[in-house]
Amino acid sequence: MKILVINAGSSSLKYQLFNMDNGDVMAKGLCERIGIDGAVTHKRPGHDDYKANVTLNDHDDAMKIVMDLLVGGDTGVIESIEEIDAVGHRFAHGGTLQGSQIITESVLKYLESIVPINPLHGPPAIAGYKACSRLMPSKPQVGVFDTSFYTQIEDFRYIYAIPYKFYEEDNIRRYGFHGTSHRYVAAKAAELVGKPASELKVITCHLGNGSSITAVKNGVAIDTTMGFTPQEGVPMGTRSGSIDPTVVTYLMKTKGYTPEEMENILNKQSGFQGIFGHSDCRNVSDAAEAGDKKAILAEKMLGNAVKRYIGAFAAELNGVDAIVFTGGIGEHATRIRELALSDLENFGIELDTAANDGMHSTGKISTDNSKIQVWVIPTNEEYMIALDTQKLA
Repeated sequence: MKILVINAGSSSLKYQLFNMDNGDVMAKGLCERIGIDGAVTHKRPGHDDYKANVTLNDHDDAMKIVMDLLVGGDTGVIESIEEIDAVGHRFAHGGTLQGSQIITESVLKYLESIVPINPLHGPPAIAGYKACSRLMPSKPQVGVFDTSFYTQIEDFRYIYAIPYKFYEEDNIRRYGFHGTSHRYVAAKAAELVGKPASELKVITCHLGNGSSITAVKNGVAIDTTMGFTPQEGVPMGTRSGSIDPTVVTYLMKTKGYTPEEMENILNKQSGFQGIFGHSDCRNVSDAAEAGDKKAILAEKMLGNAVKRYIGAFAAELNGVDAIVFTGGIGEHATRIRELALSDLENFGIELDTAANDGMHSTGKISTDNSKIQVWVIPTNEEYMIALDTQKLA
């Protein structure tokens, strides 16, 4: 069975074609600068990368390019579009939809209805789906929603302590994000720890330009750091994470900022960007190693925030079997992992500093004496999307 996975952004479209018989990626690539000037990169195992500047007016153009690259010719890996059995689409926000689903007219209508609470990610994901359905009208189209991993969280953890009418009338609640990644690494952790997922208590830390932490008990997410939007939680590349909400109203009153300006400050000018002046953790880490005080501060802020949530979620779980780090920062930023895990011996966490310093792929970074195992596990959201699609198609 061959599954095409699509991850559509506002000006980009990522794709991977999986052969589910063996789990291999047959081809993958990226269409970028959609609606601007257009460019595509196409990769196949054992071949040189194909790169070209192309006209990409919209997501339909991008999907046509993808099909041209996948089928026949010098770049193709299949002989016909008919070899693709189904398409899986990544949706960052699925609202209250439970589990991955074949996209029907009613599912699409619901996804369109929640665009007001998902204005950045919703429209391009819907556009990617529509482009695929026009090109492959007979193929099952499956939506995999980052938020669906959190639909079993209890109401006292997802309802905000503001007037209840805002939840009833406006759907103001905590949704959680990065669920596909957390679900994947939690399952891999069960394999590595040697305990059934149905019996495992794990804290998964997806740390990247956007970061979130999730408490998973017996295969089910019971709490997470992101909320109504991906803004809540720990400091990130350009996002502030959780702050006192009065800071927002105070700045609007004293500085005259509009709601749009404040949203831009909190989402695009904060986090590493706001503290250090650059959003990329690699630049922060290099500067911190060289002694830059603001870079050191930025690292400590993120490390301490992760530690704070590890402690909180350990309490909610009433014990932890494993902690997982994933994402670009989680997999590679050894200093931040050390900051997050330092001085936690009384919690049963003992970091193997030598293992941590050299770990950038799958591996354990806790000592053999540590009561709680700590693992680095690279995430694979695309494969998880392909698996869900295979089950439903």
